[in-house]
Amino acid sequence: MQQNIVRIQNEVGLHARPAAQFVKLAKQFNSKISVAYNGKTVDAKSLVRVLSVGAGKDAEIEITAEGEDEQKAITALAGLIQNNFAEV
Repeated sequence: MQQNIVRIQNEVGLHARPAAQFVKLAKQFNSKISVAYNGKTVDAKSLVRVLSVGAGKDAEIEITAEGEDEQKAITALAGLIQNNFAEV
């Protein structure tokens, strides 16, 4: 099992388009992936559940992956967030 805590820096947080990008990327991996924030842990491959955590700007979320490609999943998802969801 791999885990990483990442701070969301974009203005809208993990909502709408950024959440959709996150879920789309998470679905590319075979590992079971979850997101935890503010005492709530959800399936990272479900847009509705990711949106339900309500992680806004400056929120620190914990990404956990367990499975054959867990390290790649954590690296990719953390990178997406750290790169501000590729916003310029």
